[in-house]
Amino acid sequence: MSRWSENNGRLIFKYDAEILWIEGWGANGLRVRATKMHQMPEEDWALLSNPSPCCTVIHISSEGASIQNGKLIAKLTAMGKLTFYNIEGKVLLDEYVRNRMDIQATYCSALEIEGREFKPLCGGDYALTMRFESNPIEKIYGMGQYQQPYLDLKGSDLELAHRNSQASVPFMISSLGYGLLWNNPAVGRVTFGKNVTSWHATSTKVLDYWITAGDTPAEIEEAYAKVAGTVPMMPEYAMGFWQCKLRYQNQEELLQVAREYKKRGLPISVIVVDFFHWPLQGEWKFDKTYWPDPEGMIEELKTLGIELMVSIWPTVDYRSENFQEMKERGYLIRTERGFRMSMDYMGNTVHYDATNPGARAYLWHKAKQNYYDKGIKIFWLDEAEPEYSVYDFDNYRYHLGANVQVGNIYPVMYAKTFFDGMQEARQENIINLLRCAWAGSQRYGALVWSGDIHSSFESLRNQLAAGLNMGIAGIPWWTTDIGGFHGGNIEDPHFRELLIRWFEYGTFCPVMRLHGDREPHKPQQGTTGGAACLSGADNEVWSFGEEAYTICKQYLQLREQLKPYITQLMQAAHEKGTPVMRPLFYDFPKDDVAWEIENQYMFGPDVLVAPILYEGVRERMVYLPKGSTWTNLWTKEKFLGGQTLQVQAPLEQIPVFIRDEMQIF
Repeated sequence: MSRWSENNGRLIFKYDAEILWIEGWGANGLRVRATKMHQMPEEDWALLSNPSPCCTVIHISSEGASIQNGKLIAKLTAMGKLTFYNIEGKVLLDEYVRNRMDIQATYCSALEIEGREFKPLCGGDYALTMRFESNPIEKIYGMGQYQQPYLDLKGSDLELAHRNSQASVPFMISSLGYGLLWNNPAVGRVTFGKNVTSWHATSTKVLDYWITAGDTPAEIEEAYAKVAGTVPMMPEYAMGFWQCKLRYQNQEELLQVAREYKKRGLPISVIVVDFFHWPLQGEWKFDKTYWPDPEGMIEELKTLGIELMVSIWPTVDYRSENFQEMKERGYLIRTERGFRMSMDYMGNTVHYDATNPGARAYLWHKAKQNYYDKGIKIFWLDEAEPEYSVYDFDNYRYHLGANVQVGNIYPVMYAKTFFDGMQEARQENIINLLRCAWAGSQRYGALVWSGDIHSSFESLRNQLAAGLNMGIAGIPWWTTDIGGFHGGNIEDPHFRELLIRWFEYGTFCPVMRLHGDREPHKPQQGTTGGAACLSGADNEVWSFGEEAYTICKQYLQLREQLKPYITQLMQAAHEKGTPVMRPLFYDFPKDDVAWEIENQYMFGPDVLVAPILYEGVRERMVYLPKGSTWTNLWTKEKFLGGQTLQVQAPLEQIPVFIRDEMQIF
């Protein structure tokens, strides 16, 4: 009996207990699945069930088999070793195997290391490791959001798990000309080592990844978007300035801030009611003591041209009015051992189970009744990882399975909870703010921000790398807390400089949003309900002194001028999955220097941004890519591409260059 067979365009390999499937999935893409279960589990996870059309060609002989889909070819040896090639025959990715099953092979070795290793676990599932040969000259980008300053991830060791400020989105693009999605929501690790690349899932039933080949990063990114989905079209208001802080303690305080923005003639699109506006966690409603007239508040904001966003937490307090019912219905996550509690912030709480369709419907019903039907059309879905007081991933179980096996899907299902409800209510251009994402989150209108980060230049440098890699990972809607979240004293001149430089950078992010837990904290207002949660210092653009205010006003106006251009960028993100902000190589793949630059980026195809990332810096080197002419936004000087300039950067100026005299402003 042959080890290979073909079934409706799918190449199937069987050897001993392993079943391997390889099939076309979208243009120039192949999906690879393997298992040692009695049959292949069927779950698409991040991939769309009906990808774009593909045309596969399969050849089977006594020596092996191959399958081709467009520009990507996979070849399988007689013993099951898999290698991927582009249409020119160049090796893109090669399984790392070291055994003696084929003594004629170059990988013949006494080490006995498998490329696809399934280690059995008690209960029948497997700890999975997938190994590939490492090309030392390869550069790797994407993979989501990690708090480190490296854009090129070659040599990195990354946890495949979510934490507050960490979002594992396991799609990567290689400088060798391929992209790969690790289509497995299990907790694990990936190591892009010099000697070997290894992907690991702590517990799983199946190996599942998708690979594509392309001539440019844009071609690879767009192929991924076709099989994993794109963001909706961003609503026009969301392209402006968002104002929030930790936290407005009552209705009148928030309205006074909104009125002051309008009185000063400052652009503002969104203002936010942050957490603990509720009586208890798990009571998704306004506390009437501090927010007595939500409908009137929303109506006044609308007359001012401001949308209200409201914070939602997935945590349910044992004391809340919904806890017992949700527990009885199985709508809360479970713990495998000990007392059922997953977070102890401001009460003993358990997260709702976003993987349970019933729990999703239940939460949306509450939110619709208490927020949406009052006129709120945008939500801040906080704690989306979800955040645990202790990240013992093996101690939590969801409706879909053990956290270690499916946990990374949680933020996708959290976004889906509100997206499905809002779509059912016939809302268009849906956008919600989340603190985490996984592959596929983008198609549920997820705008991701980088979590509770430190207020420091070091942290700012981390965000630059994080935002660019999130875009490459297929999440084009991304933002930060301008100024950072923790530790910024509004009277400190060092923090004020940081705030200004971050504000300048934030002007050229997909969403421009001011937030933070500023020092010193304000006195507590009220004694009941959410009032026990203190508020940070003022965090409006006039809160940091006259110099900062003058500069912030300049960049608020600049953001308004950018709106027509940003609209074009959002259209490309919606239609093709194009990152709004991206590394230089995305638009200049033939410029070798562009692949080396990690401290500049493109905001769309025509705006080059070189943020100031260190305190006290008033000039910096800027590389202008080849093949274009560039105009300094501030001085209007013109330069040919292919050169590095020393550019002045006084406190009020972030170096920005416009490509080929484009009329953007």
